[in-house]
Amino acid sequence: MKQSHYWSTPFCSVFTGLMLTLGVTMAHAETIRIAIGTQDTTINCAASGLVIREEKLLEKYLPHDGKYKNVNYQVEWKNFTSGAPLTNEMVAGKLDIGVMADFPGSFNGIAHLDAGKRSLFISVLSGSTFGSGNGIVVPAASSVQSLSELKGKTISVPFASTAHGMLLRAIRTQGWDPEKDVRIIAQSPEIAGSMLRSNRIDAHADFVPFAELFPNRGFARKILDGSETNAPTLHGVLVNSVYAEKYPEIIVAYLRTVLEANSLISAEPEKYSELIEQVSGIEAEVNYLFHGPLGLQTRDLSWKPEYRQAVATSIETLKLLKRTDHSLDTDRFIDDRFIRTAFKEAGLDYEKQLRDYAPLPLQAKDAETGKPITDFKRLAQIWVRGEKKVRHYASPEAALNSLSELERNGANIRAIYAHAADTGIKLLAHHAWFVRSADGKLNAFLLKGHADRFADANGGKVYDFADVNRQLVEH
Repeated sequence: MKQSHYWSTPFCSVFTGLMLTLGVTMAHAETIRIAIGTQDTTINCAASGLVIREEKLLEKYLPHDGKYKNVNYQVEWKNFTSGAPLTNEMVAGKLDIGVMADFPGSFNGIAHLDAGKRSLFISVLSGSTFGSGNGIVVPAASSVQSLSELKGKTISVPFASTAHGMLLRAIRTQGWDPEKDVRIIAQSPEIAGSMLRSNRIDAHADFVPFAELFPNRGFARKILDGSETNAPTLHGVLVNSVYAEKYPEIIVAYLRTVLEANSLISAEPEKYSELIEQVSGIEAEVNYLFHGPLGLQTRDLSWKPEYRQAVATSIETLKLLKRTDHSLDTDRFIDDRFIRTAFKEAGLDYEKQLRDYAPLPLQAKDAETGKPITDFKRLAQIWVRGEKKVRHYASPEAALNSLSELERNGANIRAIYAHAADTGIKLLAHHAWFVRSADGKLNAFLLKGHADRFADANGGKVYDFADVNRQLVEH
C-alpha cells in the first residue's frame, strides 16, 4: 500500500526533531516553589493566607511571561499556631514566605542572621498603632478587675510573643519589677485556655484573637486591652531575602493577592468572618470584632512609623529577655520595596495609605429608625444568627431595646457590640460595663474601674450587661 504523504521520510525527520526539541524544553521547564507559612487561628493574618488559599487567588497574579514563561509553580501552604515553629522552618529552607507578629518577626530576622542568612520584613498585614488586640484575661469567676490587683500573682504568656512585650510594658506602667512583683510563666494559648477554665492560673496575656475569644467562650474575662499600654503591635509578612531577590515578581504578585484578599474582607466582613470560622474554628463574631467596620485593629499594609518602632522595640525587648544578644538593623530588615510596587501595580497610593490611620469605615442606617448613622461614638451592633448582615444602631440603648424584642421573638443572637466611651475600642457588649446617666443614655466601658470613674465624674450608675438588659425587660 502506498504510504501517505503525511508520513513521508522528510516529514518524519522534522516531526521527530520537533518532538525531541519539545522534550528537551519540557525537561528543562523550571519548577518554582512558593512555600508559605500561615497562621489561620491568628485571624489578623487572614488576608495573607486563609482567604487567599480558600478563594484560590494566588494563581490570578503569578507571572507567566518573560523569565516565568513555561514555569511550573509548586504552591505549598503550611499552617502554624505561632511564629516560632514557622521561623524554624523558614531558617531550615522549608518555607519561602511566613506571616507573624512583630516580636516573633524580629526573632525571625535574628534567627536568620544566626544561621548566616537574611529575612526581610516586607509588609504589615494588620495591627494597631496604639496596641489594641493584645490583652490580659482572668478566669471568669475571678474577683480581679484590673492589672493592679495581680501583684504577686502568676501570669502566663506565650514567651517572646507580641503579647509578652505588651505584658512587660503594662507591668512597668504599674511601677513593678517583672522579675520580683509578678511570676511570669510561658504558656501557649491552647494550654492557657484549659488553665483558665479550671481556675489554675491567675491571669493570661495573649495576642489576637485570644483576649476576645476566651471571654466569648465564657471562661475568661478581659481586664486589660493592649491599647492601655500605648504599645503599637502588628502582624506582617516576611520572606527569605535570597528568594525575594531571585523572584521579586513572585513576591509582588503574592502581595497583590494580599491586597485583593484584604479588599474582599472589607467589602463583605460578615461573609469572610464566617469563612474564617469554618476554616480556623475561631467564631465569626470574634472575627467580625477585628475585621468589621471600626474594628479593634486596622488591616493596613503600609509601614507606618509606629510599626517600624514596634519592630525596633521588640528587638530591644528580646535582648532584655535574654532571648538574643544580637542587634538587627531595622532599616535593612524592614524592606518596603515590594509592597510599594504591589500598591503601584494595583493602582493604589502607598503614600496616601501611610497617612491614613482610620479604621474600616461604616456607612449604615439605624436598624430601627432607618436614619443614617453619623456619630459613631455610641455605635452598637447586633448580629443575629442566620442573618447575613450585622444590624447597626446609633446608641447602646437603641440596640438593647431591639435586643429585647428580638429575644422575645426567639431570635438567636450571635453577638452584640458596643464601643468604649473612653478609648473608643470595639467591645463584646456581653462583657462590658455600662453607665446610665440621668437622661437615660448608656455609655459602655471595658473595665468596671473606668465605668466607676466616669459615673463619679458625670453622674449616673454602673451596671453590668445582665443588669442593664434586665432593666429594659422589666420596663
